Amino acid sequence: MLILRKGGHRDLEKYYSMMEIDFDSRELMGKLAIHKAMVNGAAELLLLTEDESGLDLAYALVMTKNIYGYVLLKYMGVLPWYRDKGVGVDFMRLINKRYAEKQGIIAELTAFDDEDGEYIKKLRKFFERFGYEKQEVDYSIGGERAELMVKPIKGPGDISSVAKRILPDFYTRCLTATAMGRMISFGK
Repeated sequence: MLILRKGGHRDLEKYYSMMEIDFDSRELMGKLAIHKAMVNGAAELLLLTEDESGLDLAYALVMTKNIYGYVLLKYMGVLPWYRDKGVGVDFMRLINKRYAEKQGIIAELTAFDDEDGEYIKKLRKFFERFGYEKQEVDYSIGGERAELMVKPIKGPGDISSVAKRILPDFYTRCLTATAMGRMISFGK
């Protein structure tokens, strides 16, 4: 049986190197910023664990604190030896269940080296499978275009008109204004 457990600071030390492999450096928050977010309750490191063996299969960093009632699924990764085995699907189901009382779940989709656009299409299809809807927001992470998707739960499905307020609210809880300016930006 697979269980979702909340990881701690030791787990972040263990999995941060995996995040460095799975995500481009321009979109990856610094380890100290993530520790800060975990300390002040602004983020949760979630681990998908196989109950019998105690082995972790996947990780996710979820920004949980903001004044709008949404959560931001910042990073989600399946450990390499468990990929393409349905683990991501099981993990997403448990994440959606964990935050079922929120206004919605926001996901930032990035593909820094996706010249033909196939990777971003695959990501979009994965999230659509769970009820996430693409938002029309001119949004960048680390200077590269990113897509926003929202799984509406209690809140509206279209947050495009308020995304400029919702997203910075997550980041101000763990990044300086300068670091946030390098991390995210909105078009005109």
